[in-house]
Amino acid sequence: MDAPHGKPILPMADMTDTDQLRQKMLINVAWAQAVLAALIFIPAWSIAYWQGWLYWLCAGAGMLWLSLDVAKNDPALAKRRAHAGPTAEHRPRQKLIQSFTSVFGIAIFIVSPLDYRFGWSSVPALLTVTADAAIILGFVAIFLTFRENTFASSIIEITPEQRVVDTGPYARVRHPMYSGALLIFLGSPLALGSWWGLIPATVVCGALVWRLIDEESVLRAELPGYDAYTKTVRTRLVPGLW
Repeated sequence: MDAPHGKPILPMADMTDTDQLRQKMLINVAWAQAVLAALIFIPAWSIAYWQGWLYWLCAGAGMLWLSLDVAKNDPALAKRRAHAGPTAEHRPRQKLIQSFTSVFGIAIFIVSPLDYRFGWSSVPALLTVTADAAIILGFVAIFLTFRENTFASSIIEITPEQRVVDTGPYARVRHPMYSGALLIFLGSPLALGSWWGLIPATVVCGALVWRLIDEESVLRAELPGYDAYTKTVRTRLVPGLW
């Protein structure tokens, strides 16, 4: 079968594993963007919501960039991150933590557009753009984490071949992926022009810290060398703070 311009379309059976993985991740990003658009623009009830459009574009670009890079350069990591959320976790405490994160994460994208719609608060345009820049920086932190650590699974698990990573961003903080997520979660309400959205965002960040502390107890107990690593790199999440 040929495409309209003569470029052959590979049947699924003839596609490489990398091609199939890339296609699957592109579909996932497309669905995520569709859901995100609904969460932003339905509560806002306006397509003139420029903060929503800018945020949607920045978030979409970040997700697309990460997905394509991981699919191309680390398919094993992409497969590790294919399952996420409360149902994917093995431990009851992490199921609870992820449930909190999911509920209040969605709340960010409902409260913030409602704030815009009803004019509950107002964020200066410069701060909105700065928050979008912080979100991009958060994606960069996650990108650097993925490049350095192929074991950065989306669930709390220790695999037999896993080792301690202490290079790249891990030489500065023990959980650089969470540092990036922190920037994204805290930046999202401000990027969407809302102060009220910081309330669910703060709850999400609290759940993130809870997850981190629980994860460290697992790493100390099950990952050889992790306890020694914590004595070398003392910063968990935010350099100079904690």
